[in-house]
Amino acid sequence: MSTAIEDMEVIRGRWADGVVAVVDFRGEHTIEVKLGVLAEVMAFCRKEAGYEMLLDVASLDHFGEHPRFEMVYELAPVDDSKHLRVRAKVAEEEEVPSVVALWAGAEWHEREVYDMMGIRFTDHPDLRRILMWEGYPFHPLRKDFPLAGRPSEMPDVAFSDKAPLEGGPFVTSAGAKGPVRREPRSREID
Repeated sequence: MSTAIEDMEVIRGRWADGVVAVVDFRGEHTIEVKLGVLAEVMAFCRKEAGYEMLLDVASLDHFGEHPRFEMVYELAPVDDSKHLRVRAKVAEEEEVPSVVALWAGAEWHEREVYDMMGIRFTDHPDLRRILMWEGYPFHPLRKDFPLAGRPSEMPDVAFSDKAPLEGGPFVTSAGAKGPVRREPRSREID
């Protein structure tokens, strides 16, 4: 089996014009590629280089820069013998090729990126919001999203009275002295 460094060299050889940077820092191997070759590079990683697991899909917002967004993929084989991070910058108007056909687990990761950042994925089988409700017009993890949130049409469902379970049979007593007295069953002793 090849190492992550060898895999990066193969990628540099095959997609020389598509590789932006190669970073090897403290045992972490990262390759940044152009969005145009991302699908081919990811297919190579899955089918030829032996990265059977997609550990994570993340996105970054470089607000004020162009391209604004960046996709980050964390890959590893089942035996965890090597790790590779693949990154690609994405402009606001661009779409990212989905990797769901290569790693089925990418479906929810890509939905979360779409929901929170607004990055769209081509050929995604079910690209809809996963955390926010359908029709919500904003993407909360973008850096231009205000910390206090934005007004919405949703009713306020929060309550200001004490929590319904407070003092209930399954709630610990945080102020009690010692672990035994914090247990809910200790109230039965009193």
